[in-house]
Amino acid sequence: MPTIIYLFGWRLFFFSNEGNEPIHIHGEKGEKLCKYWLDIENTNIKEAYIKNMNSKDIREVKKIIFEYFDLIVSEWTEWEKNKNA
Repeated sequence: MPTIIYLFGWRLFFFSNEGNEPIHIHGEKGEKLCKYWLDIENTNIKEAYIKNMNSKDIREVKKIIFEYFDLIVSEWTEWEKNKNA
């Protein structure tokens, strides 16, 4: 589970073995959990799930994902490349 970002108590990461799922990022902050799909072509995200999060939490984690969108994509791509090497 490589951690990509740790900011404002949020840990953003992905699992190393989730089959052939498209690019996405998981987030957790205590008991708060989420997963967002990344639309690389449109630099957009789509909520896959949230748990124990209020609207402020959602705004905060979305802001982090958008701010670090390119880093997340880069880390995902590098991980996938090295995993399959």
